[in-house]
Amino acid sequence: MRLKDKVAIVTGAASGIGREIALAYAREGAKVAIADLNQAAADKTASEITAKGGVALGVVMDVTNEAQVDAGVEATAKALGGIDILVSNAGIQIVKPVVEFPYAEWKKLISIHLDGAFLTTRACLKHMYKQGRGGSVIYMGSVHSKEGSPLKAPYVSAKHGLIGLCKVVAKEGAEHGVRANVICPGFVRTPLVEKQIPELAAENKMSEEDVVKKIMLKETVDGEFTTTEDVAEAAVFFAGFPSNALTGQSLVVSHGWFIQ
Repeated sequence: MRLKDKVAIVTGAASGIGREIALAYAREGAKVAIADLNQAAADKTASEITAKGGVALGVVMDVTNEAQVDAGVEATAKALGGIDILVSNAGIQIVKPVVEFPYAEWKKLISIHLDGAFLTTRACLKHMYKQGRGGSVIYMGSVHSKEGSPLKAPYVSAKHGLIGLCKVVAKEGAEHGVRANVICPGFVRTPLVEKQIPELAAENKMSEEDVVKKIMLKETVDGEFTTTEDVAEAAVFFAGFPSNALTGQSLVVSHGWFIQ
């Protein structure tokens, strides 16, 4: 078990990529806080883990709410015995051209991705530093942390911003043994991506099948979606790495969509 007795908080963990990471961490021996807006769904995922002999709890958390983030992290540390791993995964997607993008929607997306990453990082670092046993902060970026796409101005901006935040946390956290890294998936067929398919079809005046083939998977080497399991394996790798040798880095998991 690569993460035996580590305590992990995963945001947006009641579904999609976050859920898969939480389940993978539990299989690797971690105690996992399922942090999500949906308390019932968070509790359900936690129950699934505990039914298999793992340790988990559901934590209601709006990552843009400072008080709720701080309270959720404190409750997790108290219940599970500290904080060793943060996976900042919560996110949304809104697809529109820049000239039509409402400022309120821009602010909402930026807040969830960037403010949420900052607030959860700050709260977790306080515990990691105090504990003196190191830690791992993992941000859920995207191929859009590396390049742009039409109709996704705030998303691309936020995902680029996570790499900047990661670099700072890697520098500041090093003396405490805290590492920070970014996972950059390609398109993963989660509810968030499923929602984009008809939106992109409408914006580009093409069929949904063509959106998948000609936009989403066009640049991959094999025309395949990245899976939640692929991303979870990368998250286990980052969380379990034993030293500061791997920090401040971004790892693209995209079937070759982006090759550096």
